[in-house]
Amino acid sequence: MRTFDVDPYPGRPRILFIGFPASTHTHSWIDLLEHSELNVRLFALPSGIPPENWKVKTYVTTNTSLKLDPSTRVRLYPLGRARQLLKKGFVHLFLDDTGELEARWLAQVIQRWRPDVIHTLGLDPAAYFYFRVRNRFELIGIGKWVLQLRGGSDLTLSRLDPEASVRIGQVLRGCDQLVSDNEQNFSFALDMGVRKEQISPLGTVPGTGGVDVTSLAQSWHGFPSRRRIILWPKAYECPWSKALPVFEAIKLIWDRIQPCQIYMFAMTPETRMWYWALPERIRQFCYAEDRIPRDKVLELVVQARVMLAPSLVDGTPNSMLEAMAAGAFPIVSPLETIRPLVENERNVLFARNLYPHEIAETLCRAMTDDALVDSAAERNLQIVREIADRSKIRPRVVSFYQHLARGKQSDGHE
Repeated sequence: MRTFDVDPYPGRPRILFIGFPASTHTHSWIDLLEHSELNVRLFALPSGIPPENWKVKTYVTTNTSLKLDPSTRVRLYPLGRARQLLKKGFVHLFLDDTGELEARWLAQVIQRWRPDVIHTLGLDPAAYFYFRVRNRFELIGIGKWVLQLRGGSDLTLSRLDPEASVRIGQVLRGCDQLVSDNEQNFSFALDMGVRKEQISPLGTVPGTGGVDVTSLAQSWHGFPSRRRIILWPKAYECPWSKALPVFEAIKLIWDRIQPCQIYMFAMTPETRMWYWALPERIRQFCYAEDRIPRDKVLELVVQARVMLAPSLVDGTPNSMLEAMAAGAFPIVSPLETIRPLVENERNVLFARNLYPHEIAETLCRAMTDDALVDSAAERNLQIVREIADRSKIRPRVVSFYQHLARGKQSDGHE
């Protein structure tokens, strides 16, 4: 199994990320460390491959036929169908499961490169995977472990399952530092036995590392009240949000919000079925996409009047923060992770995800009350500068890793 043979920054603190970043288009957490005196690599789990123009050195575990730049990408599976089949055959014959090869490679990377900090991007699967590899291959003591929780999806529901809770507690208590975008996750973790000194001194930080507030604010397309686009960035069906009530809401108030266009992103097969069930007179003004580049989303959010994102479970939504910086009026759900940050009818309108009539009325209000959306835009810009400005978060995060790498944080192993 190959690794990067030459280390161009041998004297710098080494940071190994495990998982896959929420974005790899200049707005990921990892990109906060660009141009810093830190030596950064990513061990990417099979969920994806970073785009070619993203130059962070990456260990690629996805079995792909794409040609990859060997200076920034090292692949687990060789290029060429015959060689891939041979390697797969070896896995099935001699190893216990399909994840075994990835586990052995990660252990080898850590043993050879010896990172100062190991940062897992999310609890499931990254932290679970690393925790297993760490214990099995006796890697405890190599690097400080930073565990970053994903919004509300990592803990809010899973911690209620007694069996899952035992496993979650073991992993959380095993890390050195815990990072999250909301205080509720820290409360859950403390209830599960995490010590106060394991809570990161960064406090709550957006999962992507923050918003480029200045860039978005300078790109506004006129007063928000003059815009006629509704952006629904999470039009998917999952345990944490439901799409069908949103479709019903749109049908209920369509005639009252004209003229407008609706952009629906991140669609899943279930939501696409219901999209085609919309009346043609509505659908002709809708644009539905599965996955689109993050840059395109940001281009649209500065043209949107409303950012529609009701949910059942969430952290501090990046979509809400981006909308606030772009002047788009957010419609979100009154969750424990959101209510401390914004005020109903002042910064946002609240609508519960399972109630189509609530969503309909708030959407109608946001599309017709010009004074509300314009005044909220100014207030929201100030809030997002205070809590999510990427330029202010960057130096704090770089300093956090530098101190960890020097061993100035207390141990947090179970």
